[in-house]
Amino acid sequence: MFLKDRLLTKPIINLGDWQFDKKVVEVFPDMIRRSIPGYSNIITMIGILVTQYVTPNSIIYDLGCSLGTVTLSILRNIRVNNCKIIAIDNSAAMIKHCKRFINKYRKNTSGINTTVEIIKGNLIDINIENASMVILNFTLQFISPSLRQQLINRIYQGMNPGGILMLSEKFNFENQKINSLLFKMHYNFKRANGYSELEIHQKYNMLKNIMLPDSIDTHKLRFKTAGFNNYDLWFQCFNFGSLIAIKD
Repeated sequence: MFLKDRLLTKPIINLGDWQFDKKVVEVFPDMIRRSIPGYSNIITMIGILVTQYVTPNSIIYDLGCSLGTVTLSILRNIRVNNCKIIAIDNSAAMIKHCKRFINKYRKNTSGINTTVEIIKGNLIDINIENASMVILNFTLQFISPSLRQQLINRIYQGMNPGGILMLSEKFNFENQKINSLLFKMHYNFKRANGYSELEIHQKYNMLKNIMLPDSIDTHKLRFKTAGFNNYDLWFQCFNFGSLIAIKD
């Protein structure tokens, strides 16, 4: 059973950088619910897109699988035979829970002859092949900016024609008035969900060196550079959102 997120309710002298460790895993669902606007809508839409884009005998990649929410949404909605889901994360604590989570709920899924491989590793090193669907759900922002184009290139090259990539991220905006407004709207969203000013401030300082968001235009340029001709933003709430790219 998961706990309420109270990790940062007291002042911490030496904050350090954010880590997806056991303590975070224990409160992660509550943290996501109270921090990322529209998260449940994105998970629901992933399941719907699975029914439309996943093809028989193909592979679906969940890159940065965390606790396995996306993986389970994929598994529950596969309607074709002989697919494989590869879920990867570099957090040992996340992977441990993901394996338990998927094993617990797998018997209630509709996946037909679907295998699931859950891997602890660096997703920048994973080989992408025979992919009908790839999900990067709030993952790319934690990868070094110098490696992001390389990853999108490899995803494109490993996707089958007609395959779909979904990329969900926090965004920066070039217009500083808009950027400031959306930042404040997200701040007020978290305050409305019970986070104190101290909690928000401490988490921001822990994340600022490791979570480096891009603009929507930067993401679109990466898609274009990789070879995608069909891409756009499909969802946005404040400074969070999701894009899709489809390979010809």
